[in-house]
Amino acid sequence: MELHEYTQYDAVGLAGLVARREVTAAELTGAALAAMAAVNPRVNAVVESWPAEDDPAPGSTPLAGVPFLIKDLAVSMRGKRVELGSRLAAGNVAGQDSFLMRRLRRAGLVTLGRTATPEFAYSTTTEPALYGPTRNPWDLTRTAGGSSGGSAAAVAAGITPLAHATDAAGSIRVPAAATGLFGLKPTRGRVSLGPDADEVFNGLAVHGGLSRSVRDSAALLDLIQGPETGDPYFAERPRRPYLEEITREPGRLRVGLVTAPWSGRAVEPAVTEAALAAARLLESLGHRVEPAVVDLGVSWEEFVLANARLWSANLVTWIDGLAGASGRPVDGSTVEPEMLASYAWGRRVSGAQFVRALDVRNRVARSVGACFAARDVLLTPTLPEIPVPLGAYGRGAEHADGLGWMEHLFHRSPFTAAFNVAGTPAMSVPLACDPASGMPVGVQFAAGYGREDVLFRLAAQLERAAPWARRRPAVWAGAAARSA
Repeated sequence: MELHEYTQYDAVGLAGLVARREVTAAELTGAALAAMAAVNPRVNAVVESWPAEDDPAPGSTPLAGVPFLIKDLAVSMRGKRVELGSRLAAGNVAGQDSFLMRRLRRAGLVTLGRTATPEFAYSTTTEPALYGPTRNPWDLTRTAGGSSGGSAAAVAAGITPLAHATDAAGSIRVPAAATGLFGLKPTRGRVSLGPDADEVFNGLAVHGGLSRSVRDSAALLDLIQGPETGDPYFAERPRRPYLEEITREPGRLRVGLVTAPWSGRAVEPAVTEAALAAARLLESLGHRVEPAVVDLGVSWEEFVLANARLWSANLVTWIDGLAGASGRPVDGSTVEPEMLASYAWGRRVSGAQFVRALDVRNRVARSVGACFAARDVLLTPTLPEIPVPLGAYGRGAEHADGLGWMEHLFHRSPFTAAFNVAGTPAMSVPLACDPASGMPVGVQFAAGYGREDVLFRLAAQLERAAPWARRRPAVWAGAAARSA
């Protein structure tokens, strides 16, 4: 299969070719590796690749035979390195498959490598010291977002149609918005994080994926969702497969429009216009859109402080564990400055402060969850700005402590984290482009706990009404053209 042919299909489409025996999984693997060789030196999305291990039965699942990539964090593949984007964990090899990896194998996905993440996934830009910055395929001088920036850049550049991602404060939706992809953060408890962890960041983090089409994300979630023994959270099983949901009309939805972030920061005009245009599109499709005010249940300052306490206290245990296992020191030779500052700050978080942070999580979850009693969906921008140049996160944050670094991150992404704290599903949909720069602009939609079905039905309707598949970055288009 030629590269220009490979990149014309989404994951479900490629799996269909394999099921009909028009191509083999090995041919898809060859095309993916050719795409990686063509574009990865420019975008730096994949930090390690390896030969295919599995030979899935054609047609065994809707994704059987499809090339796939996993993020360098939170998922373990037996015998492969998992380094969390950190020099402290360099060379760390997984001894067993995690629960998610077992499900990815059963799904018939052919995992060919791991993608870049910022150190410990503790940023919304992917510029780790370990492997260097990941570049946005739409503009190689700009960030691809984070923390799943490597996965986003790989999919946006045409290496694979689908890749693993995680999200603790926006890490699926932020890079989706930055690179023109679809990304849905599932409900807390939808996908197991075990067995090595029962929860990550105290329930804020979830597994998911990044894709170019809505149906690819629906198929992936169908295949990886469901609890495992010992999981601390439980999301009720969906009434029907998400691949079936996307064929159903969403009905007339009550949509709450929020264009100003809780932080009060300014939103760039192109981003505001994208959200308003999405609202107009929804109205043209028969939905009722009204301005909404969503109460977090706490002040923005309390919200950020609680997140900083939960994140940094968890970071302390990760760094101490890795240092103990590797025998390496915890200093500037192994850990980046922002993480050292967060580590030092986290060591000062008391038990009482940690419990109060959990109380804030509860108040936010109750307050944000209650807003869905009066509406089906919330509509917001995903990001308040067009993707910024690489290096921009460092300017003005070099001397921040752990709280200051969290304030900086949430200033960059003030719309996304509330739904992690609440545990509710949310998605970024690539509905717009900035007319000045040509960069993608994502629009976020959120729904009540366990209502991924609502979001998938709406996303599929939006994809039909305003298709985005033909919009492709120059990096991808150039590589495909050269193979034709």
